[in-house]
Amino acid sequence: MARALEKVNPGLTVETVVIKTTGDMFGAPPPEIAKTLPQGAKGLWIKELEEALLDGRVDFAVHSGKDLPALLAAGLSIAAFPEREDPRDAFVARPGLDWAEVKAGIRIATSSLRRHLMLAAAKPGVALLPLRGNVDTRLRKLADGEYDAMVIATAGLKRLGRLDVPHEPLDVKIMLPAPAQGALALEVKTSRRDIAQLVAKLDHRATRRCVEFERAFLGAVGGGCGSPVAAYAELRGESVLLEAFYAHEGAASGKRVAGLCSDVARREAFVMDLAAQAKSR
Repeated sequence: MARALEKVNPGLTVETVVIKTTGDMFGAPPPEIAKTLPQGAKGLWIKELEEALLDGRVDFAVHSGKDLPALLAAGLSIAAFPEREDPRDAFVARPGLDWAEVKAGIRIATSSLRRHLMLAAAKPGVALLPLRGNVDTRLRKLADGEYDAMVIATAGLKRLGRLDVPHEPLDVKIMLPAPAQGALALEVKTSRRDIAQLVAKLDHRATRRCVEFERAFLGAVGGGCGSPVAAYAELRGESVLLEAFYAHEGAASGKRVAGLCSDVARREAFVMDLAAQAKSR
């Protein structure tokens, strides 16, 4: 991302600062703790980055869009959503196992409650196991036979240069992505308009429109506090088709909803209505 920003701003030099977050170091907390945090569990993956922005140690932060809570820290905003990578989840399995052949008893690892519920619905009877560690660790555990398959983000494989790993992208009809999955978000201090103008040159209009609908749904259902949420938006001319999923905390299944917003100026009202449908029992 640093090189991309330099390319659209000739003469600019961008220094990369690596910051480990609480989420990186300790993983996700249990739901009962997550819901007490101001930004939910997702906030643990951005807390230290937002602190560095606010105190001026960095000028902008690059986030995985799906890690962003619906509510950003006060004084911060998203200056750019670069063009999105593949938003789909990927099925990565031991040799000889394809998604179509998955049946009851097959062991599938996932770190996501959203994926857990959707896998259980798509393939009843599969054994769902926790997934921990970075991608290389997860691949080693798969090779060692600790599970038969795992589900991870396709974009994550690409950004880590691991598209060589055999995988099957799963249709969104089967596995609806997390809000903003596959997208990056470039966050800045709102008062630094000079920085925002430089970063905004990487903004991709179609990606922003879709991601903003998905994140609006996340906010409308109170996502980030332990309840599984999915949302995926696609442009239909000047309209936006939004498919979404929500499960109440602790529920064994969730509800999937969809709607077409023909007037993007009414996004908030449209998303609130869709969220109300998803949360109704």
